[in-house]
Order: sequence, then C-alpha cells, then structure tokens
Amino acid sequence: MSASASFTPPHRHLMGPGPSDVHPRVLSALARPTIGHLDPCFIELMESIKGLLQYAFQTRNALTFPVSGPGTVGMETCLANLLEPGDTIVICVNGAFGGRLVQMAERMGAQVIRVDDRWGEAVDPHKLEDALRAHPEASVVAFVHAETSTGVLSNAAVLADLAREYGCLSIVDTVTSLGGSELRVDDWGLDAVYSGTQKCLSAPPGLSPVTFSDRAMERIKARKTPVQSWFMDLSLVMSYWGTGEGAQSKRSYHHTAPINALYGLHEALLSLQEEGLENAWQRHSQNHRLLKHGLERLKIDFVVKPDDRLPQLNTVWIPAGADDQEVRDFLLTAYDLEIGAGLGELAGKVWRIGLMGYSSRKQNIELCLEALDDALNGE
Repeated sequence: MSASASFTPPHRHLMGPGPSDVHPRVLSALARPTIGHLDPCFIELMESIKGLLQYAFQTRNALTFPVSGPGTVGMETCLANLLEPGDTIVICVNGAFGGRLVQMAERMGAQVIRVDDRWGEAVDPHKLEDALRAHPEASVVAFVHAETSTGVLSNAAVLADLAREYGCLSIVDTVTSLGGSELRVDDWGLDAVYSGTQKCLSAPPGLSPVTFSDRAMERIKARKTPVQSWFMDLSLVMSYWGTGEGAQSKRSYHHTAPINALYGLHEALLSLQEEGLENAWQRHSQNHRLLKHGLERLKIDFVVKPDDRLPQLNTVWIPAGADDQEVRDFLLTAYDLEIGAGLGELAGKVWRIGLMGYSSRKQNIELCLEALDDALNGE
C-alpha cells in the first residue's frame, strides 16, 4: 500500500477470540463529531455510560466506568489499586490470562500464591480453599471468569464466596464473559471486576469497563503507599468520572478521554440494553449449540467438557492431518473469515472460534462451517 494512499481495510468476518464484528450502528456512532472531554454534553454521556455499564455488570457500584485502554489495562488497574508491596494474593491459573495476572502482581511486589489447574479445565474451588487455609495472610484472590485462551468458564460465584469467607477481596477477569455469559456482580459479591469492549459488547478495542465494590473502595482509601501507576490511580480517576466526593459538581482534568471510542461504547451498551441482558446470554448459548452440532458433523472435537464450555469462545482440537496455519490462511483468503490460533501450551494444537456479540449470528456460523468443510474436505 502506498504511504500516501488512504487505508481501506478488507471486510472480515471476525470469529476469533477478539475483536468481534462491530455492529454497523456502533461504527456509525464512532464517526460523530468530536467534542471536548469536559464539555457538559460529554459529561452527560459519561453518566449514561456509567448507568449502562451498571446494567451490563448487574451492579449498583458507584465506581463503575470504562478505563481508557484495553482489557489488560483494566486488569492492571484492579491489581495496582488493591495491592501494596508485600501483600499476599492467591491467583488461580488455568490459562494464559491467569498467568498474566501472576506476572503483573509479581511486578507490583506482591507475594503470589498460585493455584494451578490444567489448561482446558475450570478453576477447582477445593484447590483455592486449600490455598486460603494454608495462607491466612492472603488479602486478595484473583481469577479469570472466562479464560479466553482455553474457552473455559469457571464458577465466579463460588470462588468469590470462598474469597470472602477467608477475608479476601476478589479480582475477577470478565473480559470475555461480559454481555455473553451470566454475570451478576452484586449477587455474587465480586469486588473488583474488569472487562473489555471488543468481545461480547462488539465495540472496538481500546476501553476496559471496570467496577469496584464498597469493600474494594475501603481498601483503596486505606492504602499506606501510593498506587504505583499515576494513570491508573483510582483516587485521581474518580474525580474525572464523577465518582469521588464532590465530583458531581466539579470534575477535574485527569486525561483526555477517547471521546469517539466512548461514543461507540455507549451505542454498544444501548444495543445490549435493548436486546435485554438475559436474551443476549441466551443468544450466545443457542448459537454455541448450532456451532457444536455443525462441528460434530465435521468430526471436530471440543477441548473443554460440556459443563465448563464458554459458549462465546469455542476451543477445538485441530483434526489430525490438518495444518493449523494453512487452514487459517485459507479461511482468511477464500472466505474473509478469521478464527483464532492456540496460545501457550495449546499453540498449534487448537483453534479458537469466537461467537461474541455481533459475531454471534446464524449466518456467521453457517459461513464458518462451510469454510472449515471446504478447507478440510474440499478437493
């Protein structure tokens, strides 16, 4: 492509682990006129986004807003604000993103206790309880609700109950579950929860919705050391998002918010509200079953056992004799279809097929099955 020519991307069908297809109404919202990040009209938009996120998370938490940055920044925000050097955190690891939690916590000077489960299996609550019994000094438990690297859904309600029983706060990764699987922050007693916009919300990547319980806020206010990241310090961000004391009447500058990206998120959240949260959860489950039946006809097997499968992220074994890269390249060039490769110890062994948000449609499933059949069985 010429350096002087405008970039026009191809139209892809995004059925990998993210991003997902962005709904046309969200794309349209992104093109609306940019206004200032302290404009009264934009402040009104921020309030609406907070309310819509509270609905999506099923919470009344006052501190609910999108961090400017992808889901990884949401992860780091939760850890940075709830951990101080020397704190003990128990982290459940059953895939790549549990491992990332460990790496971040160690960089912050925390003492990390790992609770490991095999990739492709849900977090075992009994192992977590054993670790909490053995480490009464622990103050935080972190785990991934929907592990994107494996397509596993763990029982967040049970894990958070254990954390609370042993006097710990819970940090929960819902990057792939928000909007696609049942998630009830208040009912389940989750304390610090982060997500991403590019999965089941079907907005572009670049924002990370977060929500913090009153218990988490009390911990943050009682910190003895400053948050190591200025940008992610919630005591500073709160005054911009109107969640700190007196912030409703006067908001202070923190950073230049990604105005147009927030237009897109607002439109995506409106779409979710119009569909109805439980209807969205059901749509993802129904489409997972359609895909499952089709994959079974192609003799493609799932990695995760049925009870622990994540409907919106289907991880399957690559059939014997099929070349991972060749098949994915064929799908992209012949069908404009993207599916995901495996990560970590599953690299080269699995494909990850996403049915997230606007990508979770019958016509996408039919296209995917046709393309895979062509790649594997075509002449």
